[in-house]
Amino acid sequence: MIDNRIAFIGSGAMAEAMIAGLLRKKLAEPKNLMASGPRVERGAQLKEKYGIQPFTENNAAASSADLVVLSVKPQRLSGVLKELKDVRPEAFVLSIVAGAPIQKIVEALKNPAVVRAMPNTPAQIGEGITVWAAALEVLDAQKEIARSLLGALGEEIFVEDENYLDMATALSGTGPAYVFLFMEAMIDAGVHMGFSRRIAEQLVVKTLTGSVAYYQNIQTHPAALRNQVTSPGGTSAEALYYLEKAGFRTAISRAIWAAYQRTLELGKETPVHIPGTEKE
Repeated sequence: MIDNRIAFIGSGAMAEAMIAGLLRKKLAEPKNLMASGPRVERGAQLKEKYGIQPFTENNAAASSADLVVLSVKPQRLSGVLKELKDVRPEAFVLSIVAGAPIQKIVEALKNPAVVRAMPNTPAQIGEGITVWAAALEVLDAQKEIARSLLGALGEEIFVEDENYLDMATALSGTGPAYVFLFMEAMIDAGVHMGFSRRIAEQLVVKTLTGSVAYYQNIQTHPAALRNQVTSPGGTSAEALYYLEKAGFRTAISRAIWAAYQRTLELGKETPVHIPGTEKE
């Protein structure tokens, strides 16, 4: 895929992660990478850092590309699609826009070769996981290019059913936010007990990363591992009692379900519901 010209429509953090991953894996050359965004200074920053071609007009960036990557916010997608009038018929499109179904992009661009993917934040350091699906019209060679691009971000999982993309958005796409909130709560608890914030952060980060590494090494159900560290009448048992009493796992499950429902709303472009604004 090194000779393919790739245009990133949207030059935010995830676009930069893809650019960095492609160059790190030597899957593309800087001269073949383009990024479009409204901010001139952002384009100049990417050009200086990676040697790519910056654009401020989306259509100009996409018109000569073999692969067009849609990496804008969901709320901006409809407007951006209207701008992309000159996408080449032989090009294909890869979208990482949350909630945006393949069919919407196909109809807007009059191009049936569309791949939809959902990466997550750790992709920015090559440690992400991406679930992706492809329209039936996407060629095998194009799928392999998409697989290579997404693989540069970490692990990738191909699914036949596009509906899994909405589920992945709520579980792995939004997942880092749950983890960061949990980390924040643990760190704050450590500070409350008397640790300095630096030591509290060190303890929490190593506890989380070590626990995940232990799980990956042991390869057993998380419940079994939890039981291993829960002695009768001990500190873990006391802590877990309060977590269960507070509805911890129910709150996590409901949060993920809420994120899934919001993903479906974004796909339908329904208005955002703000609690407390209901009419009397």
